[in-house]
Amino acid sequence: MADTASERTRIAAPAEQCLAIALDFERYPEWANDVKIAKVLERDADGRGRRVEYRAAALGRSVRYILEYDYTDLPNSFSWRLIEGDLMRSMDGRYRFEADGTSTRVHYDLAIDVSVPLLGMLKRRAAALIVRNALKDLRQACEPAGS
Repeated sequence: MADTASERTRIAAPAEQCLAIALDFERYPEWANDVKIAKVLERDADGRGRRVEYRAAALGRSVRYILEYDYTDLPNSFSWRLIEGDLMRSMDGRYRFEADGTSTRVHYDLAIDVSVPLLGMLKRRAAALIVRNALKDLRQACEPAGS
């Protein structure tokens, strides 16, 4: 059964900038602390990553997974689903971007089901930690130094 987590944060940058950084998958290792490798395997007609392979630190080890992205709701949001992965049965997520003056409210929703045996409480905490860290890292990548 998938565990879910949702969180939002305000980023002191325009929504277009936040979206552009979030869609630049190959640069994730530069700012997303847990992502070690991100490789676009397939692009859509607009040149965006449609299938992306990641290697990331998770649950005390290195994991590999491939996500498939859906851009139907751009520029307001984009979503993804797990195609294959080492430790996960499923991973569905979505980033939503709401312009708020000169800043942006970013929402991150995640549903994840890991294939390793963990207590339910630990799985829920892991999902929440993934979401919290992703938003923190995205904020740092989007905001000008000193914000």
